[in-house]
Amino acid sequence: MKVNVLDAHDRRSHFIEDQSQNIWQGATDCLTKNQLSMMLQERSPYIYIFAHPRTADDGVNKRMLWQPRLTKPKAQTNSYLFRATSNTDIVEICWLIPPREMWPQYEKGKVCESNWTAWSIDQFKNNREFLEKPLADDLPDQKIEAIYREIEYNMKIQKTANKRII
Repeated sequence: MKVNVLDAHDRRSHFIEDQSQNIWQGATDCLTKNQLSMMLQERSPYIYIFAHPRTADDGVNKRMLWQPRLTKPKAQTNSYLFRATSNTDIVEICWLIPPREMWPQYEKGKVCESNWTAWSIDQFKNNREFLEKPLADDLPDQKIEAIYREIEYNMKIQKTANKRII
């Protein structure tokens, strides 16, 4: 069967646009709708957004989990990490690492070709310490711990107040 190059290009363009839209929508929702994310943004000039797909309870479908945090997690396959400037729509990519079995699909000339993903895979294989290293303007550990303790305390107070209302 002969493939029409223009048709294949259109499918590739649609695929890339669709995937990008899904990822950015998830990151945006995490920034603007996630309660923990909003509390972290009130107390920190940045937040990391760690995303990783998990298989749903039905064993077939996948769902993306979005975790706001103040520190970089360990780099792992099948994960995405972004760093957002608090209370803005400025989001930077830290890494995009697909599952290992999909790595060849992101090489140059393939349908899923992605410079960011190829770079992330290379860094994961050859320079993982760099991916995991805190940035120069990341908060010190003591400040991060204090922020998490304050949020935990406020959430306990809110939970207690909600019980009294009911």
